Amino acid sequence: MTPHATDDVFDIVVIGAEAAGMSAAAKARRVNRNARITVFERSDVISFGACGLPYYIGDFFSDSKEMAEFTPELFAQRGVDVRTGHHVKEVDPVNQTVAVTNLRTGETFEHPYNRLLIATGASPVMPPVPGLQEGFDNGRVSFVKTMQDGIHLKETVANEQIQDIAVIGAGYIGLEMAEALHRQGKTVRIFDSASHPLSGSFDSDIAKLICEELDQHGISSHWQEALQQVTTADNQRLILTTDKGEYQADLIILCTGVRPNTDFIKHLGLDTASNGAIIVDDQARTSLPDIFAAGDCATIPHAQINNPVWIPLATYANKLGRIAGEVMGGADTHFPGAYGAACLQVLGLEAGRVGLSEKEAIAQGLDYKAVIIRDKDHTSYYPGQSDILVKLVYESETRKILGGQIAGGRGAVLRVNALAMAIKGGLTTSDLGMMDFCYAPPFARTWDALNVAGNVAK
Repeated sequence: MTPHATDDVFDIVVIGAEAAGMSAAAKARRVNRNARITVFERSDVISFGACGLPYYIGDFFSDSKEMAEFTPELFAQRGVDVRTGHHVKEVDPVNQTVAVTNLRTGETFEHPYNRLLIATGASPVMPPVPGLQEGFDNGRVSFVKTMQDGIHLKETVANEQIQDIAVIGAGYIGLEMAEALHRQGKTVRIFDSASHPLSGSFDSDIAKLICEELDQHGISSHWQEALQQVTTADNQRLILTTDKGEYQADLIILCTGVRPNTDFIKHLGLDTASNGAIIVDDQARTSLPDIFAAGDCATIPHAQINNPVWIPLATYANKLGRIAGEVMGGADTHFPGAYGAACLQVLGLEAGRVGLSEKEAIAQGLDYKAVIIRDKDHTSYYPGQSDILVKLVYESETRKILGGQIAGGRGAVLRVNALAMAIKGGLTTSDLGMMDFCYAPPFARTWDALNVAGNVAK
C-alpha cells in the first residue's frame, strides 16, 4: 500500500497530459484508490518528452513513438480517464468547474473538480522579426517543441536540397539541434544575442569549451548577433539579416525559448512570475485554494534561492507533478527544493551544472569564492584519456559548496551527480578533497578531478 493512501472520494482534474500532468495523475491514483481522476489534453499525444526531439531528428533513433510510450488506454487500465482532443478554455474557482471543448465534436461542457492541477506546459516564442512568421507558414521556419515539429523536421532534413540550416538560439535545445543537424551532414550556423551559449545556466568559463567544440566540428557560431529580418531570395533560399551581416539558409530552426501557457487563467488572479509562470509552494499549491500547478507553466521552489524560480526542465515537471499528485490524493508531502541540475552533450563534449553559478551567487549577494581546475578524466596509460574542467563555487568563510560546473569527455556529466549530493549534504571543499571516490584506470585517476578541485579550493 502506498503510504498515506486514502479511500476518500472526490474529483481530481488535471489540465495537460505531458510530464507533470501524467506524473500527478498516476501518483494521485496510487495514493487515492477512489478519487475520480480526469485528464484533459488538447493534443492527441500524451506523456510526450520533447527532450528526445533533437535525437530523433538527428537519427539517433527512428521510431517517434518512443518519445510517448504511454497511451490513454494504458491509463484507463489504471483508473485514470485521459481525454485527448479536449481543450480547457476556462476555470471557475468559485463553482469549482472547468469549461471544456471537445475539439473533435465542437461540444462544450462543464466538468466539476475538488482539486485541480494546471499542467499546461509552455509554448515556443516567435521572435518579433519581420519575415519569420511568413517563413513559418511556408514550412521554411520551424520550432522544436511538439511531436509534429519533430516529424516535420525529420522529413525536411532528409531532403538533400536542404543543406544550409540556421539555428536561432543557443540554449540546450539549440545546441542539441546543432549537433543533430551536423550528424546529418548539414552545414550549420548557430546564432545567439548573448555573449556565449547557455548564458542562463553556465558561466563563461564552461561555455568557452562549448564554443571551442562547435568550432572544431565546423559549426559556425555567432555570438552577440541578433536576427533582424528574414526574406526570400529569387532561388527561394532564405536570407537572414542580422545586426552584423547577411547569410543564406535553406531552413531556419527557432530555439528561442518558451513562454508558460497561462493566458487562459490570467483572470483568476493567481500569483504569477513576470513571465506568467504560476507561483507555487513546496506542495505545488497556487495562491488559490484547491488549485495546483506544475511543469513548464509553473515556478518551482529552489533549495538555495528564496524566490521562486522558473526552470522548464522535464526532471522538475515530473518531480513536482509527483508531489502535486500525492497532495491532491490526500498525502502531506513536500518538494525538497531544486538545485538547478542540468546537462547536455555537444558533439564530443559533455557539460553539466548544479547549484549556484558564480553569476547566481553574485545575484544572491553571497560572500563566495570560485576555483577552476583542469585535469584528466582517467589514467594516461588507458586509451581515450580526455581533458576535464571542474569549477566550484563555495562560501568564503565556511568553504561550504554552493555550486559546480563540469565539462569534458566521457563521464564528465555523471560527476555532477556527486556534486549535487555534496551540496545537498552541506559538504565543504575539504570534504570533497578527501571524498572516497571509485578508482580504476578506465574511470578516474587515483585522485579524481573532484578531489583535486576540492583540495585546490582554499
